[in-house]
Amino acid sequence: MNTAQPIRKGEDLQRFKEYFQSKSPNKRNYLLVITGLNTALRISDILKLRWGDVYDFKRQRYREHLDILEQKTDKASLVFINRNMKKALMDYKDDIEKKQGRISPDQFLFESSSHRGRPISRVQAFRISKEDADACNLEGVISCHSLRKTFGYHAWRQGIMPALLMNIYNHSSFQVTVRYLGIEQDDRDNIFKNINI
Repeated sequence: MNTAQPIRKGEDLQRFKEYFQSKSPNKRNYLLVITGLNTALRISDILKLRWGDVYDFKRQRYREHLDILEQKTDKASLVFINRNMKKALMDYKDDIEKKQGRISPDQFLFESSSHRGRPISRVQAFRISKEDADACNLEGVISCHSLRKTFGYHAWRQGIMPALLMNIYNHSSFQVTVRYLGIEQDDRDNIFKNINI
């Protein structure tokens, strides 16, 4: 199967989250991973984010929500910025300001180091997630889209109502969400694991 998979095991997810924080420190890449895992946004929407989307420069505080127009669906989406993402944002902002000085509201959140004034490419974002997955010896196809799927998979495992996940993903039915997250296959696998005749 060549379809991007969610990171299912908690210990794998923990190693994946920590890679750019402690094993190969890179605050931008760490924020990319944390943003993907905690917002369920597509990588195309994540790469469009600017500092003004996450930080209120007038009030000098982090915003409570991302207010975006999703590129693929052309639908407005309001996404809560949780404490893990805020912490990663604060660390990254401090790091940039120490190295480069002030940040402007229109500066891309995931600015390319080789092309100032532009975000990293989708290819570079893929390389970042692939490096992380390879370093953590994760099985299956892990890509940027895996971050979005991982959010939903773990939300489902924690008992989040199916209707809310359908709404977050803008899916037309729960069956679409189930297939998207690979839940049916997990349920089937668990039956075969637990029935030892």
